[in-house]
Amino acid sequence: MRIPILDLKRQYASIKPDIDAAIQRVVESGWFILGPEVEALEKEVATYCGAKHAIGVASGTDALLLSLRALDIGPGDGVILPSFTFFATAGVVHNVGATPIFCDIDPHTFNLDPADIRRILTSESRPATPDARRSTRDSQLRTSPKAVIPVHLYGQMADMSAIMALADEFGLYVIEDAAQSIGATYAGLSTHDSGLLTHDSGPARRAGAIGHLGCFSFFPTKNLGAYGDGGMIITDDDALADKLRKLRVHGSKPKYYHQLVGFNSRLDALQAAILRAKLPHLEAWSEARRQKARRYDTLLADIPGITLPHRAAGCSHIFHQYTIRVADGKRDALRDHLKAQGIGTEIYYPLPLHLQQCFAHLGYTQGALPESEAASQEALSLPMFPELTDDEQSYVAESARSFFSASSQP
Repeated sequence: MRIPILDLKRQYASIKPDIDAAIQRVVESGWFILGPEVEALEKEVATYCGAKHAIGVASGTDALLLSLRALDIGPGDGVILPSFTFFATAGVVHNVGATPIFCDIDPHTFNLDPADIRRILTSESRPATPDARRSTRDSQLRTSPKAVIPVHLYGQMADMSAIMALADEFGLYVIEDAAQSIGATYAGLSTHDSGLLTHDSGPARRAGAIGHLGCFSFFPTKNLGAYGDGGMIITDDDALADKLRKLRVHGSKPKYYHQLVGFNSRLDALQAAILRAKLPHLEAWSEARRQKARRYDTLLADIPGITLPHRAAGCSHIFHQYTIRVADGKRDALRDHLKAQGIGTEIYYPLPLHLQQCFAHLGYTQGALPESEAASQEALSLPMFPELTDDEQSYVAESARSFFSASSQP
């Protein structure tokens, strides 16, 4: 049996008439860049996410880049972000001239650790220490932290109550990197007399709709994926939305009149039409992923050496990835074993960003962010998509079990 980590052909087959009609509609219209299809998608995504504005752009990376530019973040500014994430989150910070300040993660959720954010923000007041982790951060704080980018990794939201409270306390912008989490929810944001946002049993909010700006990717492999690149930014701020709409078209409004220097970052109509055909199915697909995740939990529960995905209280996980942790240095061997059985897996991500060669000038060293480094050695994503069958999941689990049974033999 051969099982890919993702099979987009099955998804297309399940909604083929809708997709084909959407493509034909655009081709016959002759309108291929921005226009009515993009405007309609923006309204639908804004409504779905519970935001006032949605601005379609060329990619998820551009969504982050334009968000930083809209907030006037650049040279001399620091941006706090997780080291354990896709490169784009840090790349865009560098590309606007700001400095990435890498933060460690919660080992259970793989998301930003609010306690580590606080340590970064307060480390200037601490006495000097030879500890490599702290001294690295002290050097990074020569830049002034201006924003934090929580990444909702694998489809589960970061602890936004704590992050928003820190942002309020220290005067930071919050840009949610929701590239992997469209449709995920987080419950319990409320404003108390202190003005801080804290956790209680309040109404759930969708990913991207809590911070000042929320960024999505429509890369084909995402839960809501186009047939090419695409991205979107959501916000409740009228001024930011207006600025972002200018930034995506070279900073012009009206056409050929430029108040600022922007980019060519326009979502094309063909991708928008495809996404509009898919959006009505997203909730059902997310529930199917949760069902597959629960089945994996049952099938893998008694295998020693595997840690199953954690669900944080108050969060609705959409399982963009079903990512296990494999202990005792056996992750790569398990991956090789599964590959030999025809099972696709992926390592998201094999090297944390603070140890990437391109960021060596920032001075981080091995051991600076221990949870990020441990996750990079243990995380393994198994096949996960709504059309995955019970038999396929059973085969994945049996293959994993056979690996651990063999490795436990003397």
